[in-house]
Amino acid sequence: MEWFEESHHAYWRQRFKIDRVLFHSRTEHQDLIIFENRAFGRVMALDGVIQTTERDEFVYHETLVHVPVLAHGQARSLLIIGGGDGGSAREALKHPGLERIVQVEIDPSVIDLSREYLPRHSDGAFDDPRVELVFADGARWVEEASETFDVIAVDATDPIGPGAALYTQAFLDACARRLNRRGVFVAQAGNPLDLMHDQGQELGRIGDAFADVAYFHATVPTYMGGPMMFSWGGTDPAIREAAPDPAAVPAGLRHYSPAVHRAAFALPAWFLEPALAAP
Repeated sequence: MEWFEESHHAYWRQRFKIDRVLFHSRTEHQDLIIFENRAFGRVMALDGVIQTTERDEFVYHETLVHVPVLAHGQARSLLIIGGGDGGSAREALKHPGLERIVQVEIDPSVIDLSREYLPRHSDGAFDDPRVELVFADGARWVEEASETFDVIAVDATDPIGPGAALYTQAFLDACARRLNRRGVFVAQAGNPLDLMHDQGQELGRIGDAFADVAYFHATVPTYMGGPMMFSWGGTDPAIREAAPDPAAVPAGLRHYSPAVHRAAFALPAWFLEPALAAP
């Protein structure tokens, strides 16, 4: 019996049974494996870290995209950094008001292999004329770009390997410059107990770049421990505090709702201070 073990934490690991390996190789940027698991369906991992599964990817992608887009209320443009599996672009296309979606992915192999082995993630999104694919280093692209966006969503790996540059003050500052008035920035921020992330330090960096900062969350069973934090950087607290318009919520969602949206910002104290959960 073969198992995939996620072991980037020194004292905390999880394992997925590998029923069949569909692809495993080193791309130009990272180690990539896609395998089948009876409970989670097809699973993709990069550099030894689980990125997405067919079973529960919708929780992550609906949270990352619909929370900022519906909070904004009038978004016409969206920048996705990363997101090579296509789930974020798929969810973005459910908003007819988004006229332009730019996706910047550093590793073309992730998109190509996701098209082949995880086609339900993108569900044709990469072929939609509203989606513009750019293959580039996301941090460098944002720094050098002249365009601005209503929403920026960072759908990135953890701060290891090619994703490390997306967790720096320089990148956050550059994202702030790329936002339109009333713009919103969001990014995945990991597990609240993950010792790789110093939550206070991260909020400090975001606070240096944006006027309004917060965390919101969802429970994604695939990710170690379940709770998944997302960071929020906005230009106006009223955007975050406004109730989403129920009429603007796309039909057929499996996780997001206006009630879930509001609840996502209600955080237990230990989510912000992991030390409170210390043994």
